[in-house]
Amino acid sequence: MPPKPGNRKSPEPPVPTPAEVDILAALWRLGPATVREVHEALGKDCGYTTTLKQMQLMIDKGLLVRTERFRSHVYEARVPQDQMRKRIAGDLLNRVFGGSAMALVMGALGAQPASSGDLAEIRRMINTLDKKNRGLK
Repeated sequence: MPPKPGNRKSPEPPVPTPAEVDILAALWRLGPATVREVHEALGKDCGYTTTLKQMQLMIDKGLLVRTERFRSHVYEARVPQDQMRKRIAGDLLNRVFGGSAMALVMGALGAQPASSGDLAEIRRMINTLDKKNRGLK
């Protein structure tokens, strides 16, 4: 029996390309914005029409949504930043690090020094996860 139209879950958008991540990051910083605002926030040498075309493709892929306000098209990320970060990290974890969370974390920490505050927060988060995992057993 086919699902009812109201019960259909829209498919998750694909993991974004690096150029798409730049646009998503700009929208997460700005909130709902026009192509012009995103283009200016990117500060890249590419032209306005390149940004426009990329954002139109991102709508087709389900990465962005577009609404009209005061006769202007306004764009927003379809997926919240923290949810997309988890998807990107999961994709990277599987494709590059063979599913090893330890290798991913060590790669990230080796790529750029972490502040002592960041390291303390990471330790706290690991301890919290460890306590949760022990509680599940």
